[in-house]
Order: sequence, then C-alpha cells, then structure tokens
Amino acid sequence: MVDPRGGDIEDDASSTKQRSLLAIAGSLLAEISPIKLIIAWTLLMGLPALALGLVPVLLSIWLRIASRQAAIVYTGLAPLLFLAALGLIGWFGGRRAFRMLESSFWSLNSVAVQPLYALCRETLRHLTEHRLLSRSNAPPKTIARARAVTAAVAGLIVFALALGLALLVWPATRWVGTLADLAAPRQLALVAVANGVVLLSLYLAIAALIWGIADATMAQPRTFTAFRPAAPGAPRWRVAHLSDIHTVGERYGFRIESGRVGPRGNDKFAATLARLAAVHAAEPLDAILITGDMTDAGLSTEWAEFLDALEPYPELAALVTILPGNHDVNVVDRTNPARMDLPMSPNKRLRQLRTLSAMTQLQGERYHVVDRERRDLGDTLAAAMAARREPVEAFADRGSRRAGGAISELWATVFPLVQPPSRPDGLGILVLNSNAETHFSFTNALGMVSLEQARAMDAVKADYPDASWLIALHHHVVEYPQPAKALSERIGTALINGSWFMRWIGRFAGRAIVLHGHRHVDWIGESGGLPIISAPSPVMEGTNAVDSYFYIHTLHRADGTLTLARPERVVVPAPDQEAAAPSSLG
Repeated sequence: MVDPRGGDIEDDASSTKQRSLLAIAGSLLAEISPIKLIIAWTLLMGLPALALGLVPVLLSIWLRIASRQAAIVYTGLAPLLFLAALGLIGWFGGRRAFRMLESSFWSLNSVAVQPLYALCRETLRHLTEHRLLSRSNAPPKTIARARAVTAAVAGLIVFALALGLALLVWPATRWVGTLADLAAPRQLALVAVANGVVLLSLYLAIAALIWGIADATMAQPRTFTAFRPAAPGAPRWRVAHLSDIHTVGERYGFRIESGRVGPRGNDKFAATLARLAAVHAAEPLDAILITGDMTDAGLSTEWAEFLDALEPYPELAALVTILPGNHDVNVVDRTNPARMDLPMSPNKRLRQLRTLSAMTQLQGERYHVVDRERRDLGDTLAAAMAARREPVEAFADRGSRRAGGAISELWATVFPLVQPPSRPDGLGILVLNSNAETHFSFTNALGMVSLEQARAMDAVKADYPDASWLIALHHHVVEYPQPAKALSERIGTALINGSWFMRWIGRFAGRAIVLHGHRHVDWIGESGGLPIISAPSPVMEGTNAVDSYFYIHTLHRADGTLTLARPERVVVPAPDQEAAAPSSLG
C-alpha cells in the first residue's frame, strides 16, 4: 500500500518545497536545544555586542590614566616605565584584540544586521513584482524602476526603525567611565549592552541608507539578449555548467530541500554524467563547472558517492571544477534542521576539510592560491594542502582544536582559487567561496564574498591584463527581475553584499562572465555589462520520472569583449525512462 522507496511525510520535515518557511521555523522551536542556543548566542552575538559597548567606557578610563601619568611625567622614572609598558601592551595585545573584535563584529553584522535590510527590501520587491507588475505584464524598464524604488524605500524604513531603537535605548547608555566602574561589573555590563545596542542600531541606520541608495542606483539586472554566434575559426571555449547535485549517501535517501517529491538516490546525477560524456565525445568540452552543493550536507558518505560517480569518467574528471556550496559546508544535520553546531565544534571544520580534499583530488594540480604578500599566484592547491598534511590528517583523525586552527587558516586563505589562462589572452577561472559563517542549518543559505577575496581577484587581473575570466561562485549575486513563487525563495539566499560585489567586479566588465548556482533557476542575465549565468539543477527540480537538463555555454570574443553564443540545452532523460527514450540534445 505504501512503497518505502517513495518515502513518506517524515522525509518532508525540512523540505521548503513541501512546507512553508513559517512551518519549518515552528518545528525548529520545538526541537532546538535551548542550552546550545544560549551558548551560541552568547559567543556569536552577546559577547561581541558587550565588547563593542565596553570600548568607549574603557577607552575613556585609559585616557584618564594616561593623562594623569603625563601630568607627572617629570616626577620620576616609574611613570615613564608605566607608559612604556602600557604602550607595549596596547601595541601587541591590542592588535590581536582588534582582530578578534573585527571578526566578531562582521560575523554579527552578516548574521543579524544586513539580513534585516534584505528582508525588508525583498518583501517589498516580492509584493510589488508578484502582486502588481506580473499582473499588468509590465515592461523590463518598469520592473527595474520598481526595484530601485523599493530598495530606497526599504533603506528608509530600516533607517527609521534602527534610529527609533537607538533613541529608545539611549537613556541607559554611558560613554565615559572611571576606575570605580570596574568595581561594579554587573552595572558596567548593563551599560555595555546598552552602548552596544545603540552603536549597532546607529550603524544599521546609516548602513541601511547606504545600501538602499547603492541598490537603487546600481545597474539593475535584466535578462541577457545579446547572444552572438562565434565567428568561424575564431577562438572559443565550450563550458558545461552544472550545479546543485545534492548527492546523498544512501540509495533511497531524501534530499533536504525536495523531501520525498525530489528524486530518490543519485540516479539522475549518474544519468547526467553519462549524457555529459556523450556530449564531450561528440564535441570536446574545455571545462565542466559545478558551482557548489555537490553534496546535500557535506557528509563523508555523500562525498564518497559523488567521487564514485565521477570515477568511471576520467576524461570528465580532468575537466571538472567544483567550489563550495552552502550544503557542502553550512548544513549541520540534514535530518534535523533544529540542530546547531557550537562555534568551537570541529564539525564545521570537518565539512570544510572534506570540501578542500575533494577539490584537491579533482583540480588540485590545475588551480593556484593567491600569495597575499606578493600579490601574485602562489602554490597549487595540491601543494598548499600537502604543506599542511600533518595537521590536516591529525584533525581528520582526532578533531583537535589546535589542528582545527590550521584548517580554519587554510580555508580563509585558499580562496579565490585561480586556474590561469593557458596563454596571455586566454580564458582563466576564478573560484570564490561565497559562504558566510553560520553554525545553524536554518541559516545555512547565507552568502557573502569577503573583501580579501575581492582584492586578490584584482591582483590576478593585474597579472593577466589581456585575459578573460569565468568568475564562479555558489550564491547568486543579485535577486532576479522576475516574480518568485514564494517569499522564502528570496530571503537570505542572495549575497548580502551583492550590490557592493557587483560594483567591485565591474572593473572586469567586457572580460568576464559570472556563473553561479544555489537558486536552481534557469536564467541568463546581465548587470553593469557583466553577463550572469544561473544554472538549473539537473537533479533537484523533479522526480525521477521527469527529464532534466543542463547547458553548454560557448564563450568567445567579439570586438574585444567576452560574450556568449546562444547556449545548447542538453536534455537528460529520466533514469526510469532511459531505456525507452533515446538521448538527444534539446
């Protein structure tokens, strides 16, 4: 009566396609661990806010002491030694403290501040585009104008709310302290919390205005229409773009976002590889790009299935480039979205290590890290990993915190990875990590590109001034100018600093194409002269009884500009029907 291979309602617990975001959030409240939540909130939000609020009070105390010592500086040698010691502590210990505060502040900013503006902006856009513009079949210019207006309005709304909160808490603040305050730590802590709330609220108010103006004045994304066929005999590059494979480790395992309605097992990925091999044999490919979410939750068994699926196709594996997706590194538990990792837990580092190991196996000899000191290409990824073999193996075996520090540093410094062009005017690939730090499955989709990665991209561009580039990342840089089926599809999924990132990489315009996954949406657009390609998932958007597809993109130069020919749609017959339906290009 019930076929167990088809799953049941229990598989839909974390499926956004079967349950609303509100329903999933309600389930989390019943299942979440209060102790872990309190500890995680304290470490990730409470302590950074407390430290931020303490800074002005402690700084005022330090200035008072320093001024008094300066007033009696001629009374003896002791004050001079005291000032020298204070300076040394401030110089050496202060730098480390500043780095910790800076890291904590931006973690807090990316998790609790910027998403508030994005929530307001996307809610307004969703209501405008889905409720109004889609009904009247508004032209693209009208939609672009509406997107700009809603961004500005969202900035003003968040500005007003944040400013109101700052004014509400202001009476409890105090910005100047004395040594006597240190004898009353409880009262000082309350003052510090009030100061932190006011500082963050004022920051949010100002930042929301800046974000609103930036989003309103940026080149609004629109559908790409300037396809141009490659001239006969001209250099061209054929790139297969896949994304969001979501490999699972069990034959009939469900996938987080699809639940039982999604395909069971990994048959569709196997069928996709078989189809890809046939395409490559007929007309060779130059690259196969998989823009993240190779696995459903970054488990060892899932990576094993993914690599095993590629093993029969060494000719494809030699062309494959993969990059980290949110499901590869940020999903804590695929069976329980309410579970969270504590910040000191080794699980997050293990997921990062598995991703780096798989990248090293597939592309370690082809890709280089960027040497931050010399600002040029450094070792290959394989060499960078080999140099840390001992701590990597120790961490994989024991999960020790000391070895985990080496993994954390490695993860922070290997991106962007660079496959340099084969000749000065050839095509290179820049691989970014667009995953924000998170320790909670429910917030796993958050994305951000760091300033350090963006600066490294500039260094690579300067080394190859005549080259063209594929800029590959997992998250979509902007929300698309088309109505979404549900608001949950738009919230917390695009880069939270996407408008800044698009402005930054605007210097690549004419010489680069941006490719990403994450949304499972088939869309090709452009913004500010940069083509943007979103890959559909050949696995996630239907049952095993439904055909899927992916695209082959032909890139070439026309009038000195890197551009696209019209893509080839490759149909992957449903595995259940493959024997009855011959393969064919669509």
